[in-house]
Amino acid sequence: MTNYREILRLYSQGISQRTIASSCACSRNTVANVVNRAQELALTWPLKEGLSNTELGRLFFPEDAAPASRKMPDCEYLHKELAKSGVTLTLLWNEYCENCRQRNEIPLMYSQFCYHYQQFTLKTKVTMHIHRKPGEQLEVDWAGQTTPIIDSVTGEVINAYVFVGVLSSTQYAYVEAFLSQNQECWITAHVNMYKFFGGVTRILVPDNLKTGVEKSSWFSPLINKIYQEMAEHYGTAVIPARVRKPKDKPNAEGAVKIISTWILAALRNQKFFSLTELNATIREKLLAFNSKPFQKKEGSRLSVFLAEEKPMLLPLPAAPYELATWKIATVQFNYHVSVEKMHYSVPYEYIKHKVDIRITSNVIEVFFNTTRICSHPRLFGRAGQYSTLAEHMPEDHKKYIQWNAARFVSWGESVGPNTAITVKAILAAHKVEQQGYRSCMSLLKLADKFSITRLESACAKALTYTPRPGFQNIKTILTTGQDKVPLEMAPPTSESSASHGFTRGAGYYGRKSP
Repeated sequence: MTNYREILRLYSQGISQRTIASSCACSRNTVANVVNRAQELALTWPLKEGLSNTELGRLFFPEDAAPASRKMPDCEYLHKELAKSGVTLTLLWNEYCENCRQRNEIPLMYSQFCYHYQQFTLKTKVTMHIHRKPGEQLEVDWAGQTTPIIDSVTGEVINAYVFVGVLSSTQYAYVEAFLSQNQECWITAHVNMYKFFGGVTRILVPDNLKTGVEKSSWFSPLINKIYQEMAEHYGTAVIPARVRKPKDKPNAEGAVKIISTWILAALRNQKFFSLTELNATIREKLLAFNSKPFQKKEGSRLSVFLAEEKPMLLPLPAAPYELATWKIATVQFNYHVSVEKMHYSVPYEYIKHKVDIRITSNVIEVFFNTTRICSHPRLFGRAGQYSTLAEHMPEDHKKYIQWNAARFVSWGESVGPNTAITVKAILAAHKVEQQGYRSCMSLLKLADKFSITRLESACAKALTYTPRPGFQNIKTILTTGQDKVPLEMAPPTSESSASHGFTRGAGYYGRKSP
């Protein structure tokens, strides 16, 4: 804007118009016009107090201060439309001109149209410095530039992706290369990064990639389940950046550019044959990068981090986060769920319910409505193995599995010696021991029905007939009441008679023995 006050002041001192034009950075014609208008209006220096250059301009040249007759564009509308795909300023100017013709208004020329929009955008690009507290925020992202790795066997070139994490307060950075950008690499990068920093920030700011955010939203973004679990393990909160808003994580964006120059570009002439070799070299470059002195302030990223930010970080958990995968399964009628062809028990109350299964390298955890209901050590090896906990079984199933040969024999000995011999005989009568469990269970029920005293007597009676009595023999004796008949002296049983099994004596037929 022309400095009318200064022109009049210098002119009152007798300075030439050429010198005034040079001093006020305006043309000689402008100086002459101002001097002439001041003489016409009888204005002399010093001017009245409070008379500004704006007011002088309106007084000297009222025609220039008149409102423009041309239609001004709606710059806010233009800014919103330019955000849409394929929309340009030329297209918007043509639409603006057509709209002005329909309303009998005079449009701006294209150059002025662009100028006014440019002035509007300058106002929208106003930035503000936000002070970040030490230990408050950590920004993470994948670098756009990749680094090649040569396969030592095939000679194939494999691109390695570079993960970058930056502390917002001190700009202290972490860099690591991976062969993929999948969930496993994303989580591993965070675990290694927290170990490198020696602590955890209170806020974690990622981009809207699928391994971090399943569904982006302005109000409540849906965080990836595994990523959220990792954040809970480390006690941090995930606040993803808004879509297409790089200023939400400016430190990560800036660090990616700097690291692409100071680390990745510096390695462009080196050849790497393994990811381990590449990361070892990156770690050396990273140390030099963090130790590099600042240009406009004292210290370096490393020194400021050690002095200010590291003491403010949250402590690391006792154990690092272990990557887990999730699946949904339905509890079957045998109260087991199948995971990779292995079977794990679940409390029988959840039969036919859908449950969430968390799978780690060593543990299988089962959740129902976000509540953990059981866990098992993970099974490996032959497919079809079962991991079953007794507390998951119905009561009758628990009773069944609690009985084995040793317990049946122990129970028989607690009843009496004859019952113990009978139990052993029943178990020995089968090729497979488990085949005799049902007969032994039946003996238990006979003890409940007839009492253990009568059972012991029945076993003693049966042993007088055969050395290998069965359940049916004992049941017949108890049912008919023969256990109540006193035992008679019987002659020693010969080997020939013993081989015939159950042999009835003379007393059975009501005759006396000869």
